[in-house]
Amino acid sequence: MRWLSAALCGVALLVAAPSSYGSARPPSIQDLEESLTCQCGCGLTVHSCNHVDCSSAIPLRKEIREQLEAGKSREQILRHFVEKYGEKILSAPTFQGFNVLAWTTPFLMLALGGLGLVVILRRWGRQERNRSSAGPLESTRSTLVERYQRKLEDELKRFEEV
Repeated sequence: MRWLSAALCGVALLVAAPSSYGSARPPSIQDLEESLTCQCGCGLTVHSCNHVDCSSAIPLRKEIREQLEAGKSREQILRHFVEKYGEKILSAPTFQGFNVLAWTTPFLMLALGGLGLVVILRRWGRQERNRSSAGPLESTRSTLVERYQRKLEDELKRFEEV
């Protein structure tokens, strides 16, 4: 139970953590391009879009440079793009509101699956211990062997008589 409470405390810290972690460093063009999804339908980031004359990545790169030249911070630039295109422009969901589920659900499911596995393995272990300590199964098995042994001997005697 200690590990469960520790895991819940860890999740609570992640939820309470500020979304602008590491905002003290100046934004780089590559960092901003990797934070935005290309809108041409390729599913890649603006930085990694490999279309030669992409109708989305090229203007977005230009707009990023203009925003940087205007002296805006990373958060201001990303907020600008979110206001203009919506949250779909971001390459990763924000850690706010409903999107917290997108970040935490896989880890919670993994923890619940592990917990379920531990419970099942303990039950199976208990059942196996109970089964191995149960004497009636062995006595039933030996009774069956004796019965079939007598039947076999009776059949063999009948064939010897013929």
